[in-house]
Amino acid sequence: MSDPCVAIVHEWLLDYAGSERVLREMLDLLPGADLFTLLEHPDEDLKRAIPRRAKARTFLQSLPNPRKWLPYYVPLMPFAIEQLDVSGYDIVISSSHTAAKGVITGPDQLHVSYVHSPMRYAWDLQHQYLRDSGLDRGLKGLAAKWALHRLRQWDARTANGVDAFIANSGFIARRIRKTYRREAEVIYPPVDTSSLPVSRSRDDFYLTVSRLQPYKRVDLLVEAFARMPERRLVVIGDGPQMKQLRARATANVELLGYRPMSEVYDRMGRARAFVFAGIEDFGIALVEAQACGTPVIALGQGGAAEIVRGEDVPQPSGVLFPAQTVESVIEAVRRFERDSARFDPATCRENALRFDAAVFRERFAEFLAVQWKRFAQDRGRADAR
Repeated sequence: MSDPCVAIVHEWLLDYAGSERVLREMLDLLPGADLFTLLEHPDEDLKRAIPRRAKARTFLQSLPNPRKWLPYYVPLMPFAIEQLDVSGYDIVISSSHTAAKGVITGPDQLHVSYVHSPMRYAWDLQHQYLRDSGLDRGLKGLAAKWALHRLRQWDARTANGVDAFIANSGFIARRIRKTYRREAEVIYPPVDTSSLPVSRSRDDFYLTVSRLQPYKRVDLLVEAFARMPERRLVVIGDGPQMKQLRARATANVELLGYRPMSEVYDRMGRARAFVFAGIEDFGIALVEAQACGTPVIALGQGGAAEIVRGEDVPQPSGVLFPAQTVESVIEAVRRFERDSARFDPATCRENALRFDAAVFRERFAEFLAVQWKRFAQDRGRADAR
């Protein structure tokens, strides 16, 4: 049999974030694959990382200002994704955190879905999302709840069209099991750890790098360091919480906004430790900090619990704290400082290499080959009956 014809479906191409790093590796592994997306308005970083243009887009491409209005387009995405015609391909790979896994495939097509997360705002984080958006009451709230209800119905149903699931962490594999009642292979996202420089020279500041969204809980870090005025916190990132965080920041908290990645990596290498209080699906920034030799102080839930080797092991790479509270953050920083000599840069670096892009490429290629071989054999047996 000739080589299979492959389509890759990715939700949208706007900026170069975690899911786009996965997409880049998929496209490099499968240079003959065609790319499909709901809409494509790439920024300069994404154009440099993924110069290839999509073969097909949907009617969402013509809607105004997707960077501002994208959340309002989400209820249209199930219908939009079903308009992408991938019927001419042997293998369909969906890169999904909203709707991509709902692309329509037939019985003679293998559909592998790499799930960054089931729609968290429609499932286990619905109530938090509604509160943070001010949609937990009133007529707008009722409309939002109804839209999320319909999204859940569609999302659960379309899981039946996926032949094999990949999760980007054990945390997301558990979400997939809970949401879709399906098992998923865990293949961690690619991080370019081997190219990041390791530094043993540390400055006297703590660092966090994050989009300033409510669920990232940067507000907890800002408040915690407000109670520790003798310690410095540097925050890199932008988002809707910037104005609120600036109003709450004390003199020892520096909010830098967006910074180019070269500056981010430089500060990662010089920081005393990287701090994070959100629940991440995985947590690429945490791995990057570890690759720079920097210990991580993070909430011990979500992807961080799989990335950071805590104090209970002989060679820890960071400190995990138990709860999203200011008190937990403060206590974790103090524990780190009481025994900071345990957190060796070489150990942090070695820990990060588990997530290198080369590991992703090897595991993803192997998984795809096994699934295609199994699918082709099953199809051959069915045809022989």
